[in-house]
Amino acid sequence: MKQLWRNRRPPAAPSPFDQVDFAIVDLETTGWVPEEATITEIGAVLVCGGRVRAQFSSLVNPGGAIPEQVAVLTGINDAMVASAPPLATVLAGFLSFAQGCVLTAHNAPFDIAFLTAACKACSLPWPEFKVLDTVELAHRVLGEEVADCKLATLASHFNARIKPRHRALPDALATADVLTALLRRLAATGVRTLAEAGCV
Repeated sequence: MKQLWRNRRPPAAPSPFDQVDFAIVDLETTGWVPEEATITEIGAVLVCGGRVRAQFSSLVNPGGAIPEQVAVLTGINDAMVASAPPLATVLAGFLSFAQGCVLTAHNAPFDIAFLTAACKACSLPWPEFKVLDTVELAHRVLGEEVADCKLATLASHFNARIKPRHRALPDALATADVLTALLRRLAATGVRTLAEAGCV
């Protein structure tokens, strides 16, 4: 029994970021520019204290055809979204899910641009979220420790439990593991708030 205890990984020390609720979101879209494309999938996880507390995931009917190269990349095709709810319905559900949280994404400007454009198109008010970009956070925390700050690179670096694969919920879960690891590293340097880190 003692031997088993010695081989167990000690629990992570409490972090000052453990009291913050993070809503980590990932989108799949029909293209790369919000003015020309729309959302096909929203995946999000609520993380507090380094643990995933809740998940949100839904395909979205984009109201038009998904380009073939995008379908190949994401695996999401026209047949899959044909019976999915419309954007307004899924977006309202996501905004309710993320309410009061720090909205977090890997390469956040991309996701935020699509989400704000979607809110405008659906006549939904955009909440004044605090936004955290894990790409920017990784640059600040890791510097040249990694070759790049792509999600796949960071997920591998931190041994994330799920590998990103261009689907919204798995990529959000991978980002959650990356975020938790980055925040632990940040806390170890004495930084106690996201404002101190200059990341929000």
